[in-house]
Amino acid sequence: MSGIIVVYHSGTGRTKKLAEAIAKSANAELMDVNEPDWDKLDAAAAIIIGAPTYMGSVSAPMKAFMDATGGRWVSQKWKNKIAGGFTNASYSSGDKLNALIQIAIFAMQHSMIWVGSDTMPEGDLNRMGSFFGVMSQSLQKTSAEDAMNKGDLQTAKLYGKRVAEMVSRFAD
Repeated sequence: MSGIIVVYHSGTGRTKKLAEAIAKSANAELMDVNEPDWDKLDAAAAIIIGAPTYMGSVSAPMKAFMDATGGRWVSQKWKNKIAGGFTNASYSSGDKLNALIQIAIFAMQHSMIWVGSDTMPEGDLNRMGSFFGVMSQSLQKTSAEDAMNKGDLQTAKLYGKRVAEMVSRFAD
């Protein structure tokens, strides 16, 4: 197996900012769900999945990506890969936990090994208080660059580092 892939969907660019922060600290490759490279995903040691929370769920393009993995599920191609997840919404709740649960159940269906966050809520770090994965809240009606909280981006970086550590510990 090789490397870590951060596969994401971002409708406004905000979730992409989280994906970039995670990928940078995990030394991972970014992959948009609209252009999946199935061979790379199959060969990866870890897949970190991120989507915006829309209406209490992952976005439609992310759900379409998940649904497209049915054959991989049947053959258990992703069994024992490290997995993790992240999401962003405009509101402090935004039902982000449901989106992360949806991503985690997807990973469990594939017999992947889920990695949660170990960042304690302190100041702006893990300000959403999520240990299930990374949750962030972005400001509405601003550019993706200006919308993202610096603490959320730092939490994402710490999460990427944690997933990379788990890959080095458990992956082939």
